[in-house]
Amino acid sequence: MEMSVEIVAHAPAIVMVAETVADVAAREALLDRAMGPKRKTKSSEKLRRGRRPSEGLAFVARDASGGVAGTVRLWDVTLGEGGPAALLLGPLAVDPSLTSAGIGSALMRHAIAEAARLGHAAILLVGDEPYYGRFGFSAARTGALAMPGPYERHRLLALELVDGALDGAEGTLKASGRNLKAQAQILAREA
Repeated sequence: MEMSVEIVAHAPAIVMVAETVADVAAREALLDRAMGPKRKTKSSEKLRRGRRPSEGLAFVARDASGGVAGTVRLWDVTLGEGGPAALLLGPLAVDPSLTSAGIGSALMRHAIAEAARLGHAAILLVGDEPYYGRFGFSAARTGALAMPGPYERHRLLALELVDGALDGAEGTLKASGRNLKAQAQILAREA
């Protein structure tokens, strides 16, 4: 009689928390490992450069030791010239040694829920529809929108958190979030 033993691998204990200043170096190192050196040349980066993430919408996944196992941020954008406000999600990254542990999915669900709780109407991202479709993202509402710089049109995806939020939205996405320099000046005055 043959016996089989089932071994179940357990994902490490992960908790989603707000990103802190102390997470910056670990987040950047994680993004370099997960996305490589060309990550800073993407069109999405043009919308993030010189800006701070949307208030309350920068998260890290911490492992049991408190290390950064994943990251996601959302950024304020305007849809076209004088268009409605929305969020741009990205980058989403998980430590390459922890892929397929559900960390990316947990970060996505957490980010979407927090964006909805804070009253945002829509989230856009550049990514693969087979992955992001399970969270409700599709290219169905992005045909009249564009990214600044090169991108693959079919990869511009959107999720409406409020029905009709993307009705009539057209044009190129524009950064509208908090400026890093302005934030630094405020902090300097408060010190």
